[in-house]
Amino acid sequence: MRLSILSVVTLAALIVVSCVPQKKYDELQNRFNSVYAENQGCQTELAAAKSKIEGLEDAIRSERGNLASLQNALAECLAGSKQGGANIAKLVDEINASNKYIKHLTEINRKNDSLNMVLTNNLTRSLSREELKDVDVQVLKGVVFISLSDNMLYKSGSYEISSAASETLSKIAKIIKDYKDYDVIIEGNTDNVPINRPNIRNNWDLSALRASSVVQSLQNDHGVDPKRMTAGGRGEYNPVASNATAEGRTKNRRTQIIITPQLDEFMELIGQAPEVD
Repeated sequence: MRLSILSVVTLAALIVVSCVPQKKYDELQNRFNSVYAENQGCQTELAAAKSKIEGLEDAIRSERGNLASLQNALAECLAGSKQGGANIAKLVDEINASNKYIKHLTEINRKNDSLNMVLTNNLTRSLSREELKDVDVQVLKGVVFISLSDNMLYKSGSYEISSAASETLSKIAKIIKDYKDYDVIIEGNTDNVPINRPNIRNNWDLSALRASSVVQSLQNDHGVDPKRMTAGGRGEYNPVASNATAEGRTKNRRTQIIITPQLDEFMELIGQAPEVD
């Protein structure tokens, strides 16, 4: 056991008082010196330990400060993440809604294309080989175009319907009446050769009169509802071939019957966006 300085001093005093022998005194003195030196070493170690503890305490305080800063940063990050998560969730909902709307429009378009193909096939099958020489049926951009040559429809240079066209128009009228949800536009077209008739001023007049003749034939002779039909003329300004050749001019002299979904119902279907789950 280590002795305190006070104990050593007291012991030394007792030895002096008791007049101990020199040898014993020297032994005790050496022991005192040893204990004193050991005590000094302990004091040094204690001071070093205290310094080390103070350093550790400073480090702990510093780390606690860092921890508090990190916790605040984490809290801000989590708050930001929540806000970011909310924005991401909103974006995902918008994307899902957009995808559903695209699918909705695609389905409408698919149904429309299917109906158009059925309509086209039914009409094509009903026409004879000879009639198909003067009738061209196409589906373009979701619309059915029936192009009729003027050689088959009209008397030369006239807007009166020829007797040969009546049977063909009756077959087209049947298709129109079968598809009640479709509108019908009859559009007259000419080549660029000027017309010279007392009662027809120009190709605008001729194309419009020819379209009107087809509309009235479909209404009066074949029972198509006139409310579904529109007549219009485009004159020479909608060519499909060059007017520089006789063949091109023949292609440009035509009347088109355009069968299209009713615009208001079609737009209503487009506007019926599906609900987001």
